Amino acid sequence: MKKPVNQAPLEPNVDNLARAIFVVNRHAKTATNPKFLYLLKRKALEKLISEGKAKKEGLHFSRNPKNSQQQSDVLISAGDYYFHMPPTKEDFSRLPHLGNLNQTYRNPKTYLSLSLAKSLLQQYVGIEEKTENTQVPNNRTYQKPVFKKLGESYR
Repeated sequence: MKKPVNQAPLEPNVDNLARAIFVVNRHAKTATNPKFLYLLKRKALEKLISEGKAKKEGLHFSRNPKNSQQQSDVLISAGDYYFHMPPTKEDFSRLPHLGNLNQTYRNPKTYLSLSLAKSLLQQYVGIEEKTENTQVPNNRTYQKPVFKKLGESYR
């Protein structure tokens, strides 16, 4: 039996923001267009770090490195949750390398809708999702094909 989902507006404290980032990150992994969700996660984590509400713990080897043998990710703790983000150049010199990712640790389960998590993070970060018109209606009317006799010009 599922627990009831609390849909009341959440206040932007560290625990609620960490839960919202977790939900957005979980949905971004399977979304058809995850760019905005990952942008929301990155901006929220950067703001939490700048406010001192989240902390960069160290570097982990990435489980799925792109185009290379090894790649590192920054481990960030916020509330009871841990997240990974791509590192900056300064992170390599300032943060300790923690080695391989600990496969036994899991973030706590959370029950929060994606729409509520997105709205909380958008309010906190101050960015809005741009809705793109993927299809522009074609207003051309149908013209019957014109058949000319052999040798005549089409113009």
